[in-house]
Amino acid sequence: MERPAAPYDPAEHDPAETRLTITSPEQMRELGRRLAKLLRAGDLVMLSGELGAGKTTLTRGLGEGLGVRGAVTSPTFVIARVHPSLGDGPPLVHVDAYRLGGGLDEMEDLDLDVSLPDSVIVVEWGEGKVEELTEDRLQVVIHRAVGDTTDEVRHLTLTGLGERWADAGLETLTA
Repeated sequence: MERPAAPYDPAEHDPAETRLTITSPEQMRELGRRLAKLLRAGDLVMLSGELGAGKTTLTRGLGEGLGVRGAVTSPTFVIARVHPSLGDGPPLVHVDAYRLGGGLDEMEDLDLDVSLPDSVIVVEWGEGKVEELTEDRLQVVIHRAVGDTTDEVRHLTLTGLGERWADAGLETLTA
């Protein structure tokens, strides 16, 4: 008789973490295209970084990799944009929470909890605002030189939290 698998306990697992260095906007888009191959409906991706770090550029690559309709641009003034799939993949919901206050309550009108099971949701500036949606999420932190610089180098830390990301293959992005 086979023993049932033990339930997943996040306290027993280290988050899946991958670090990358990107040196151009095209590399950031390519990373998005490659990351899209690991994503599936129900995934929440949180992007953090300074203004101009490349969050929207990464999301543009995700949209290309997921094969969604419409140009992926910053949703700063509309808060959220839905990009339907051109094939049989999930739609991309791109949210910019920069102008929203704290907590999921202020984001309720976006119905992210309703969209999440069927979509890939990418939230820029979502820390402290959308974590309650799911324990399983991918956090992407983009570091860049600040100040008066034309430096294109970005250092990214991708951290997969929850059972979904335990064996999702984030390490393949460094290859």
